[in-house]
Amino acid sequence: MDETNGLEEKMPTIRLVAMPADANASGDIFGGWIMSQVDIAGSVVATRQAKGHVVTVAVNSFEFQQPVFIGDLISCYAEVSHVGNTSLTVAVKVYAERSRLASPVKVTQAVLTYVAVDDQRKPRPVNRPI
Repeated sequence: MDETNGLEEKMPTIRLVAMPADANASGDIFGGWIMSQVDIAGSVVATRQAKGHVVTVAVNSFEFQQPVFIGDLISCYAEVSHVGNTSLTVAVKVYAERSRLASPVKVTQAVLTYVAVDDQRKPRPVNRPI
């Protein structure tokens, strides 16, 4: 199964280039940097769905499938997979373009949970999709 099939029709939630400051001594991008980008991408769609502030409460799963290298163009695709009373579950898939001429490769996938909060940082109801 081709994991990149249909990506060209989707808009990434975030896209950025992995830089030397994001790498370890071997030239691989730190897993923590990728985790940060995944959390940012997940929070973008969770905030839109919740129509307000959200906080990350759980990383349900996180799988590094391929390394990310300096210069890779990273695209994070995030979508809400479940809406609860105050929480949202978001699935994020990360692809790397190692060469602008080659097809992207899936490098990471994760599932995170966010909780919608009010101004006092207390959980509040999530606006559910119609």
